[in-house]
Amino acid sequence: MFVEPIKSPGLAQISYLIGDACEAAVIDPRRDCEIYIALARQRGCRITHIFETHRNEDLLSGAPILAQLTGASVHHGPDAAGDVRYAQTVREGDDFTFGAMQLRVLETPGHTDDSLSFAIYERGQNEAGTANRAIGVFSGDALFVGDVGRTDFYPERKEEVAGLLYDSLEKILALGDQVILYPAHGAGSTCGGNIADRDFSTLGYERLHNPMLQIRDREKFIASKLAEHHEKPPYFRHMEQLNLVGCRAPAQEMTPALISAADFQRLSAKPPAEKPLVVDVRGVTAYLGAHLPGSLAIPCGMIPAFAGWFLQPDDEFVLVADSPSQAEAACRHLARIGFDRVLGFSDTALPAWAAGARPFDSIAAVDAATVKSRADGGHDNWRILDVRGRKEIAQGIIAGAETIFLGNLPKQLEQLSKERHYTVMCASGARATIAASILRRSGFQKVDVFLGSMGAWRNSGNAVTSPGDE
Repeated sequence: MFVEPIKSPGLAQISYLIGDACEAAVIDPRRDCEIYIALARQRGCRITHIFETHRNEDLLSGAPILAQLTGASVHHGPDAAGDVRYAQTVREGDDFTFGAMQLRVLETPGHTDDSLSFAIYERGQNEAGTANRAIGVFSGDALFVGDVGRTDFYPERKEEVAGLLYDSLEKILALGDQVILYPAHGAGSTCGGNIADRDFSTLGYERLHNPMLQIRDREKFIASKLAEHHEKPPYFRHMEQLNLVGCRAPAQEMTPALISAADFQRLSAKPPAEKPLVVDVRGVTAYLGAHLPGSLAIPCGMIPAFAGWFLQPDDEFVLVADSPSQAEAACRHLARIGFDRVLGFSDTALPAWAAGARPFDSIAAVDAATVKSRADGGHDNWRILDVRGRKEIAQGIIAGAETIFLGNLPKQLEQLSKERHYTVMCASGARATIAASILRRSGFQKVDVFLGSMGAWRNSGNAVTSPGDE
């Protein structure tokens, strides 16, 4: 018997190849699903079944694609918002076997109505007169290491679904403290607010140390869930709809074509309605130092978390990347969340680009001493723009800062004055760089980035204030 996790960086999504003997199954496959076939071949197995813990909202399921490639059957839970067209519905107590491994379906709604968990057992190992005890459980987005799933997808039923999650967690915990926990996400996922920075645990350990499992009163658990705040990127709705009907294989090769500087200029000269969006996936300091005018900065590793806030599914993109491998990684990140129309990439060195009399832009970076001097100087036409999330803001801001969450910035630009000088900050400067690129694309010229941001501010011994004190 084997359980092999496959983690998707950025999304912090974890899928699994499981099986025994010559049969294998995949749980929650991602869209670029060739990895499962390769791993199954290495183990001498054939993929016969695909299981989904729920209809994902943060990534495209690879289940229909993998089913076409392998002939495997796909199994999904009941009560989705319409039947998942490419899957068979399974219910509580349904069993499947793979050699000595037995998989049993548990209905565990709360995060979504169709949420399932899958308990695994070793067949024939129970002692006489005793029930066979589970070895592991694939908990989907119901239970994470150090946290539990969010329950805010049904605002009109918020008390009900929070209570359903409490009941589902009780069902999972009843499997026994010996059970190994296999969640669908790790730290950094948008599907939980406090997931621990490790991908393994047991139900016994979680029972003792998971803060949400310490709440033993059902009503108090519900109240705690209702008090949470989670951001919901607009692309979630698109993912949910595509995962109902089933997506296609990615439309482009994972390594996009290299575009010459001359061809890049020709694309840039197209009318605005036909011009592709230039997305710069290089690191923060590279973008700040020199970038193509009008380009949107989204460092490669931040694409899963933030691209869905700013891009539209029908947009055409040209990437600016340091290398073919970085461009490929960016394409994979984009494809996993439904953005396929990458025309190519440029790895143009900016000095060579500029030497050809081609335009470029840059954004100044400032340090903690400069920000402190400006803040103490009381400049009327200067303001700090803090783009961190709500939980971070609650822990303290620089006095006088204006706060807009990065994902909401494009829709709230009217709150800002183009005549004012903005120093953009976050926790380190990475999100601030994305925000600065949005501002510059929107006609704000007086913009710089606080590199180091709140980390540098605190480490310099500077004070913060509560947002409520402003």
